[in-house]
Amino acid sequence: MRPARAVAAAKINLALVVGPPRDDGLHEVATVLQRIDVCDRLELQPAAQLAVGGFADDTIVGQALTRLAAEAGIEPAWSVRISKEIPVAAGLGGGSADAAAALQLANERLAEPLAPDRLHALAVSLGADVPFFLEPGPKLAEGAGERLTPLDLPQDFWVAVAVARDIRKSSTREVYEAYDGLGGGPGFEERRADLLRRLAEASRPTDFAHLPANDLAEASGAAPLAAELRAAGAFRADVSGAGPAVYGLFQSRTEARSAVRRLGRRARTWIAAAVW
Repeated sequence: MRPARAVAAAKINLALVVGPPRDDGLHEVATVLQRIDVCDRLELQPAAQLAVGGFADDTIVGQALTRLAAEAGIEPAWSVRISKEIPVAAGLGGGSADAAAALQLANERLAEPLAPDRLHALAVSLGADVPFFLEPGPKLAEGAGERLTPLDLPQDFWVAVAVARDIRKSSTREVYEAYDGLGGGPGFEERRADLLRRLAEASRPTDFAHLPANDLAEASGAAPLAAELRAAGAFRADVSGAGPAVYGLFQSRTEARSAVRRLGRRARTWIAAAVW
């Protein structure tokens, strides 16, 4: 039997508005999620027991398939191979994308696949970004990231992604704690309303320049690299998620390539297109 295959695309946050900590320790957010074609690839097939190969540091794909099997009342008996291209722990959602792809591949092959609402709930239990990757298209994510609203956004732009080689990779928790320490959070509802208003006015890619900046940019330590991409001609540049990856948006591939050349060897870089 041939293995089932899936492509797991990375995401960038076109905006990220963050509120104060909630009683459960999580933060209320309003963020715009957009896929880009920096992609991992997964292969899944039946096996005697669960095994995840190709990426030794994986935990989330294994957890996803274990929970899916428990929900379906079966043993987790799949073999998965992950081919990584999305940089790890960079704010691009690689682990979440892989988990969602594995869930979809395995669920489609169950004798009685889980209904979409049950699969969504399972995805929420794995992490805030995982539900986003279950369905195509850009989305507004709210709550802790699990409440999703589809968006019809322009897709005709190019993306330069960069991860500085000398930056320390903080955990997402550390970045949020640093954000709290900087006094972040007040005025969330007003800032969320401003994001929604600017989203409603966005009809061309260059309108993304008017979206509010990522609230976690300073806490991530990656903001200076985003400033370099703006100086290189990006009509919008910001940190993705909790970093350390940054992105710059350009009207042409040529402009994006020119920008990453200016970064030289100081960063790992990718050129990507927006994908649905």
